[in-house]
Amino acid sequence: MLSRRTFTGMLASATGVSMMGCASGMTQGSSGSARQGSTVLYRTVGEELHQFDVDVSGASLTRRGAVTVPAGIQYVWPHPSKQYLYVASSNRGPGIRDETKEDKHHLTAFRIDTATGALAPHGAAAPLPARPIHMSIDRAGQYALTAYNMPSSVTVHRINPDGTIGVLVTQPAPLDAGIYAHQVLATPDNRVVIVVARGNVAASGKPEDPGALKLFRFKDGVLSNLASIAPGGGYGFGPRHLDFHPTQPWVYVARERENKLDVYRLDGERLSATPVFVKDTLGEPGNIRGRQAAGTVHVHPNGRFVYVANRASATVPLEGQPVFQGGENTIAVYAIDQRSGEPTMIQSADSHGYHVRTFALDGTARLMVTATIAPINVRDGSRIASVPACLSVFRVGDDGKLDFVRKYDVETGGKFQWWMGMVGLPGRA
Repeated sequence: MLSRRTFTGMLASATGVSMMGCASGMTQGSSGSARQGSTVLYRTVGEELHQFDVDVSGASLTRRGAVTVPAGIQYVWPHPSKQYLYVASSNRGPGIRDETKEDKHHLTAFRIDTATGALAPHGAAAPLPARPIHMSIDRAGQYALTAYNMPSSVTVHRINPDGTIGVLVTQPAPLDAGIYAHQVLATPDNRVVIVVARGNVAASGKPEDPGALKLFRFKDGVLSNLASIAPGGGYGFGPRHLDFHPTQPWVYVARERENKLDVYRLDGERLSATPVFVKDTLGEPGNIRGRQAAGTVHVHPNGRFVYVANRASATVPLEGQPVFQGGENTIAVYAIDQRSGEPTMIQSADSHGYHVRTFALDGTARLMVTATIAPINVRDGSRIASVPACLSVFRVGDDGKLDFVRKYDVETGGKFQWWMGMVGLPGRA
């Protein structure tokens, strides 16, 4: 089985794409005039952040403008007011070929035109100490939280009243961010920040690094170590992402390397020491053919369903080219028991792409879009075909299930479509 780093290099050399943009019938607009109160989709390719209007009823996307940041975009998060967008970028990490010796790590703010979704730079970019792998804004919109995987750590920046990025908040004591932080998120009441520390699988003679959920008390931008949740000492525990139920004290945690969905109970500042439920994310858990990994998790806004991305992209050599080895590229759909929080899988939906790193629901939760990161070669009968990266569009039924509508191929130019999300615009009064 190939490592992620080897796979990344193979993709960059084998796909032969040369232009950044969209193909396969994605409508492209010239100026952008999203309807008031409508939804926009933003997605990244390398250092560019592209905007699309979303037609929820028609389940279609219309491309508009784009903005550029100093380096490859790692993660993006909107302000709770939906007036600003914050972008974490770096010239280091998978899919980035930067031969310069100077590190470039930044947090950049953009102002969102609340009628059109167009983005404009908003204040000065803030330097970051290392490659950011995830960032989010606290529930009050007053602080930007940034997670770093190597070394595993977290920082906090103030958000000024005008939405620009403020000063770095000095943390008075060392923080225990575990091994390989992969997400940082404030709890719904904003009293606690959770860092999801993935750990690392055993490889090349190096033993496994344990994973953990690291809890920090959070007040006035200051973090203080609160608890570490690591069932089994963190061994065989590789959490990647979590999401919260909108009304109940249930936390849904996707475990990357075990392909599991865990459910924890959150009571104030306390998270249960062990999961109250553990579920498979794969439709065929006994048929793993290459590197198989659970990814992003999102709870439906109505709290009745939860979704998890399953990713497979390992390759094997065939006729001198790396070709997809096999595995599940699906969205696992679960119905949530409203009394206990227990999820029951009701669908394993084909994502119609390979390696969905991010996916999102629109504000009405009638539409889901998934984003794959890069092209990949696949067997197509007796020949080898290159499948582009894509955006896949699904309708979301009242029963939570996904109905595939269409996909838009994406030219990545040897870079990664690393992040995608949707923002509901408040409109202009």
